[in-house]
Amino acid sequence: MTPRPLRFAFSHISRRLWAGGYNYQRNLFAALAQFLPGEFVPVVFAGTGAAENELSELAAVPAVEVVRSEAFDGQPGLAAALALGLDRAAAAAFHSARVDVVVEAARFFGWRLPVPTVAWIPDLQHRSLPQLFPTTARWRREIGFRVQIASGRTIMLSSESALRDFKAYYPGARNKVCVVRFATQPPAAFLNTDPSDVIAEYNLPANYFYLPNQFYRHKNHQLVVDALTILKGRAIDVVICASGSKEDRREPGYYDLVNSEIQKRGLEAQFRHLGVIPLPHVYALLRASTALINPSRFEGWSTTVEEAKSFGVPVILSDIDVHREQTAGAARYFGVDDPVSLADHLMQISEMNSPPTVRNIVPHQDDNVRAFARSFSDAIRQTAVS
Repeated sequence: MTPRPLRFAFSHISRRLWAGGYNYQRNLFAALAQFLPGEFVPVVFAGTGAAENELSELAAVPAVEVVRSEAFDGQPGLAAALALGLDRAAAAAFHSARVDVVVEAARFFGWRLPVPTVAWIPDLQHRSLPQLFPTTARWRREIGFRVQIASGRTIMLSSESALRDFKAYYPGARNKVCVVRFATQPPAAFLNTDPSDVIAEYNLPANYFYLPNQFYRHKNHQLVVDALTILKGRAIDVVICASGSKEDRREPGYYDLVNSEIQKRGLEAQFRHLGVIPLPHVYALLRASTALINPSRFEGWSTTVEEAKSFGVPVILSDIDVHREQTAGAARYFGVDDPVSLADHLMQISEMNSPPTVRNIVPHQDDNVRAFARSFSDAIRQTAVS
């Protein structure tokens, strides 16, 4: 007799608020469907106001189910989860959907939740860069992680770098900890868009560097502006194409600050921000770019770097531990406060005069995604039987 698929719950992550988290979900569900078909049913719980296009895209992945519920309009049950040990409305929704395992992502459902639970902690940025968080936001995250640890959750981390941080910041934790390293394989339907059409639509030159990061301060866009300023002084013309949301709930005015610097320095032609663009356009621009840039001061496991790797796109990265881990030294690196080094990398690559290239999925990517699916499967199954 074939065992029934294991059903796990995952709260919907808004692409508008956290593109990397949304892409993580979509890629995870696709990886499970492709490499472990019939073994899992991801059940995505979303609030009544969640974007229909995002949920439809997730529901299009084989085996994925979507449940809308008022219990997921914000976090109405959080106070009860903390004070009484249970978010009753969320627990009832899980019961109705016959959920076997819950994945908590930036959400706590209570230590009395009667379903085995994995706490996914993508990173510990609030501990490494506390100055980037308002005090209340920092403590909200810290209390959330501590109650998950105290509740005996299985902890799922995204990198060995995050594991080192976890051990350093929570040395007394005795939880089961799993490292699940993300890998991506964009859907074939997203690769049908002709990059030349997208480049023309956004009026970009044939050679450009791509920076697809949301405008959070830790993503370090200002360093790129500083590097472009240096190149302008050297009479080197380089174009950075950036995409991603302008919103940062921690610092709403950050995009305006960076944009005012771009205008003040006369770099409008060199730094092109496209805003939030369709995913097929993201992949088209990535595949045809000269190189991907990620200047971030902190990452749990960079989605943009992983997507660049899936196409064999050259990468220019801030020299942080997780970037070294992701690329095993196969990248150009610069210090997070070193615009001169970044400018040198951009100049050197620009002077190679390489013809524009449109890249396709690298041959070994199936192996990477299969390993990701298996690693996640192991974490969920271990939790289900614990």
